[in-house]
Amino acid sequence: MGARSAIETWRAWKGNRRIAALTAYDYPTGAMAWASGSPLVLVGDSLGMVALGFESTQPVTLDMMRHHVAAVARAPGEGMLVADLPNGTYERPEAAVASAQALIEAGATAVKAEGGRLIADSVAAIRAEGIDYLGHIGLLPQSVAHPSGYKVVGKTPEESQALIADARAVQDQGAFAVVLELVEPKLAQEITEFLAIPTIGIGSGPYCDGEILVTSDLLHLGPKNPPKHARPPVNYHALMTDTLCDWVRDVEERV
Repeated sequence: MGARSAIETWRAWKGNRRIAALTAYDYPTGAMAWASGSPLVLVGDSLGMVALGFESTQPVTLDMMRHHVAAVARAPGEGMLVADLPNGTYERPEAAVASAQALIEAGATAVKAEGGRLIADSVAAIRAEGIDYLGHIGLLPQSVAHPSGYKVVGKTPEESQALIADARAVQDQGAFAVVLELVEPKLAQEITEFLAIPTIGIGSGPYCDGEILVTSDLLHLGPKNPPKHARPPVNYHALMTDTLCDWVRDVEERV
């Protein structure tokens, strides 16, 4: 999907189609995400926590992202395969372009970075290369060293005005959509209503044009409790652990 067609397609969905997006980090989760019918699968740097055991997304490198993007890209399916630009790889326009091209070469069809006005030059350089871009404002996980620091943003007038300005900047930069992470719900509604591109919320209330969830949270695949907005229907971590325990016991007891 080319840069112009991506923007046109996603703008046409605004108000006409609810967007459900998922994350994937390897071939099996990629195959499941595409099979769900989701039009967008994100190889997020959240893999640092859910797949690699780090405390935050900060240690994730470009090489790590390339490795996981390539695995997901091998999974059967169609749609936008978006890859996160990891921490420290897009502060300068030249570095941003090189990082984005590396992820596209690994199999991504678009990239995502965290921020609005502060990364405008880097995003402009990425878009000048014809690479599709997904924005991300609100809580910026790469700036938080531990999940305990994840807080809803946009509660004060100052934060609200800053996020509104960032939202406009993301749209002006040529993003086909923007992720709103942990944005105060009424503010997320306001941003959704004035933007011409879709908003994709995560923990930002019911008013966005769509939702994205970390698949591991949705399925409760990890040993820690997922965030409240995930609402996993089944604790698959416990279910699979019990299955493995049963198998180990059967082998030991020669069943």
